[in-house]
Amino acid sequence: MILKPSRDDAKLIGWGIGRVILGVGLLMTVPLAVSLICSEWNVALDFLIGMLCCTAFWLAMELTCKTDRDFGWQHGLIVASGGWLVAMVFGAIPSFLSMHYETFLDACFDLMSGYTTTGLYLLQDLDHLSHGMNMWRHLLTYVGGQGIIVIALTFLFAGTAGAFKIYASEGKEEKLLPNVISTARAIWMISLSYLFVGSALLWIALLREGMPVGRGFLQAVWLFMGSWSTGGFAPQSLNLLYYHSLAIEVITMVIFVIGSLNFALHYAVWTGKVGEIWRNIEVRSFTFTIMLGSVILSIGFAKFGVFTHFSEFFRKGFYILISGHTTTGNSTVYSVSLYREFGFIAMWAVIMVMAIGASACSTGGGFKGLRMGILFRYLRGEVRKLASPESAVVAEKIHHVKDIWLDDPMVKGAMFIIVCYAVTYALGAMLGIMYGYDPNVAIFDAVSAGSNTGLSAGLTSPLMPAAMKVYYIFAMWAGRLEFVSIIALFSFGGASIRGRKGRKG
Repeated sequence: MILKPSRDDAKLIGWGIGRVILGVGLLMTVPLAVSLICSEWNVALDFLIGMLCCTAFWLAMELTCKTDRDFGWQHGLIVASGGWLVAMVFGAIPSFLSMHYETFLDACFDLMSGYTTTGLYLLQDLDHLSHGMNMWRHLLTYVGGQGIIVIALTFLFAGTAGAFKIYASEGKEEKLLPNVISTARAIWMISLSYLFVGSALLWIALLREGMPVGRGFLQAVWLFMGSWSTGGFAPQSLNLLYYHSLAIEVITMVIFVIGSLNFALHYAVWTGKVGEIWRNIEVRSFTFTIMLGSVILSIGFAKFGVFTHFSEFFRKGFYILISGHTTTGNSTVYSVSLYREFGFIAMWAVIMVMAIGASACSTGGGFKGLRMGILFRYLRGEVRKLASPESAVVAEKIHHVKDIWLDDPMVKGAMFIIVCYAVTYALGAMLGIMYGYDPNVAIFDAVSAGSNTGLSAGLTSPLMPAAMKVYYIFAMWAGRLEFVSIIALFSFGGASIRGRKGRKG
């Protein structure tokens, strides 16, 4: 049972969330600068209003919630989960003011989709969106890939001994360096290095396609941000289909595959341990499931006689499969094609890999390759036990940067998260079916939202029911934070309510 929170607990959480919102306000300086450079004065005003709102909230929290206490695990969990919700609301202010959304709920949907690197969106008239607002969308998904808590830790929580509690509460566990602040900065060093190289390659490809220098530069940066963060946002409504470029498709595929890898694996490779790539359980799990998905995809296409040539299979089918498996959501086909052209078998191949997702502690979502590896090794161990003498000691291990022996708590923890994802997918699918959507479409978009993928079979749109928008926001939020901090937030709220009732009695 969760104990009744004290006043100091609430103040500490409020102070931590205030720091997160200050980080959101600081992020708005980037699209503000782009708006000013491009003479988008109304857009610049929208971001100024958003920054003022964030600053006002931060000042209010600093003045009313400052405390000498440090963060415990419960505080870190609630700052992470609650901080994402409050950041969604404040981040949606300039988006809603842009007049590209019917309701504030739609703007909140897109903000949560960006933060969680999902890539589903309800924004209208994307092809005529301002440069400043496009920068905001893609910056959100780029920052969200690293984690909005990570950026706050990088600059705004220095000297806080309990910072690791907040860091781990965002769904990350590995400390790349002994100090968690240094770990957060190392994550940014890795991401910014790839940003420079990846954007340059995409810029060259866009220039070769005939795009003007300035526009090509901005679109290269945005495409990189959407791919690296496995967010899937793109500056055009047709996504990657708009470019009709094999070079851009190959470059983005390489970027989002690399982006889907665990940051601990990135750091190991950066420090010279290249062999970790082939030994890592997540890389092996990903390789196996993508091969399995490719076989199922091929069978599905052959049955329906679509995308039978290698170039078509690679650019339309395999690209979507990889995009789904890394939970990126970049697409080279129309959304309705996933339902009308792919057929039942191929469509379910994509659903399967979306549900599994990418690596733990990466920019991706889903069950994660690490948990799938743990589950497979556990099942293999159980089979070995049945085939071994009673006196034999059978133990299984996985290699994830280092050798790790499996034990019951690790297996139970992995199974608990997998079950939570499965329930989230199922509830979203049932809700879609209740509203009259085709079951395959409802399942596809529910898994896409819950796994933070962003591919859509045509269900997700501004016309979808408000209840489904709210549920998808929840699914994206819970899936990105991997449920534990969400459960802590609800428990905290329940304990607070019980406490108030108790005092009244």
